[in-house]
Amino acid sequence: MRDKQNSPKSFEQEMEELEAIVERLEDGEVTLEEAMSLFKRGMELSKSCHDKLQSFEKQLDQMIDEDGEIVPLQIQEEE
Repeated sequence: MRDKQNSPKSFEQEMEELEAIVERLEDGEVTLEEAMSLFKRGMELSKSCHDKLQSFEKQLDQMIDEDGEIVPLQIQEEE
């Protein structure tokens, strides 16, 4: 069984952590070393969130029809 620290975080959890990092960096009350560490972690979280969003977008681009076949999602634009 995986413990909570090793289990993958949800998109929302990663965004919350990223927002907390941004707030700490904006406060300016961190050492240079800590700022670099926070920045690195923030970049990792940003990439992970971006990758998850791309994956979700690909899933939304497809739908399953009545026969169980995957078909491209077609959205009609309003005129």
